[in-house]
Amino acid sequence: MRQQASNKALTLKTLNKNNVWDLQENDIFRMWENAEKDSETKENAKHYTDIIRTAFMVEEIKDGDKNATAKYEKQGYKIGQVKTDENNRMTWAIRKRPIVRVTDLTYENIQHISAAKLLEVIDRNFGGGWESLSQSIQDIIESGFDISTTTLPKDRLHKPGGLYEKKLADGFEVLEIAKGTWTEAIFAKPKPVAEKPKLTLQPKESDSMEEDNYDDREDEDEETEEMDIPEDFSDDNITEDNYSTMVDIDTDPDEEAETLSDDL
Repeated sequence: MRQQASNKALTLKTLNKNNVWDLQENDIFRMWENAEKDSETKENAKHYTDIIRTAFMVEEIKDGDKNATAKYEKQGYKIGQVKTDENNRMTWAIRKRPIVRVTDLTYENIQHISAAKLLEVIDRNFGGGWESLSQSIQDIIESGFDISTTTLPKDRLHKPGGLYEKKLADGFEVLEIAKGTWTEAIFAKPKPVAEKPKLTLQPKESDSMEEDNYDDREDEDEETEEMDIPEDFSDDNITEDNYSTMVDIDTDPDEEAETLSDDL
């Protein structure tokens, strides 16, 4: 199986619907035992139980019911006790959910089976081949495996140097399904597990520019505030002597000539 996590490192608090498939029955009992003194775990017991049930079949056995215990043990269940709250210790019979049919495949467990196991499950699907699978099942499978198919006459499928040999050399497992005088070959290879990139928040360029512009405006405001303005300055104090404009007005030469002519 892929994505083998360290089972000892997993706890009920770190359990999710994906990594729960890495565990075996004894791991479940061990985690409950380690969490008995944790009050937070007891408060969320139902949540953890729901996660466990996605990968395990869980049956509660009444204390002292030897017949039920024997029945579940015969079916391959592991028997143990769990304490879900301060005053409630119960006996569980748990068994890992088998992946036998294509309908057992999920997005959570598809990355926890081998290519050989996958092809074994597909082969049980009435021998119909890849196209007999529903689109939803194909999507689940292709989320965890690289899949390619070819259908050729029997005598050409194993042609030296052909696709069949190349796929096997590249690490693919193959399932052959007879279809009359032809054979469909389904090649499967686990996809590499991609690590999720860590999210790093970076300031937007526009935000950075706005901050710079804001600083510039602050500087301009400070400069304006530092200008010396007479305390007695007001509109009433404006005279011809102290009033001036900031715009130079060019005088029309013709107007100057007319004014000079009038004076003469």
